[in-house]
Amino acid sequence: MLEALHAFLLGFPALFSIVNPISGGFIFRSVTASRPPETHARLARLVALNSLVVMMGALWAGSYVLAFFGITLAALRVAGGLVVALSGWRLLNAPETHDERKQEQAASAEGIEDIALFPLTIPFTTGPGTIAVAVALGAGHPKLFDGLGWFFLGMTAAAVAMAGVIWVTYSYADRLTRMMGPTGTRTITRISAFLLLCIGVQILITGVEDVLGPLLGPR
Repeated sequence: MLEALHAFLLGFPALFSIVNPISGGFIFRSVTASRPPETHARLARLVALNSLVVMMGALWAGSYVLAFFGITLAALRVAGGLVVALSGWRLLNAPETHDERKQEQAASAEGIEDIALFPLTIPFTTGPGTIAVAVALGAGHPKLFDGLGWFFLGMTAAAVAMAGVIWVTYSYADRLTRMMGPTGTRTITRISAFLLLCIGVQILITGVEDVLGPLLGPR
């Protein structure tokens, strides 16, 4: 049970920081502002479900895809850590520019009837950074008889909880906008960006340790 809790406490903050549903809720509101409330609620539900599928697929199939292409876990952690850390650094220094770029991508598809999958889910909500984090989390699973079941349970719960947060945040984006305002939005975005930067650095450090550990260990 403790292993499942540890996996949840590892996975949920990482996913929350990279998805950043608070900031995403404001962009979702601007994209769906011209649509009726029923469509708004249905899109929020579909985006949450699609995001859950993306996160679960990356968590549990990503490591096997890497193995098929001969990519080691250490290489994934180094590359994924760099991508996530750079994403956090850019978001920390220019959150408004980051959000404006996402909003432009989503707004370009406003005339398309079904926008739940693209761009609202990919790359708007669960983009390459989220997939990289999810793959890195899933690839660190223990062996079959060494707590794999609890790890699976904890990480799955983290993905489900993250999808629930996306659903609630997007569904109540109007109220959230009025409640937090521009200042609160920028504050949450910068805090999430800093956490994202720390998570990326930690993933990178783990990857470097995996690479250098055998070389620097006792001979």
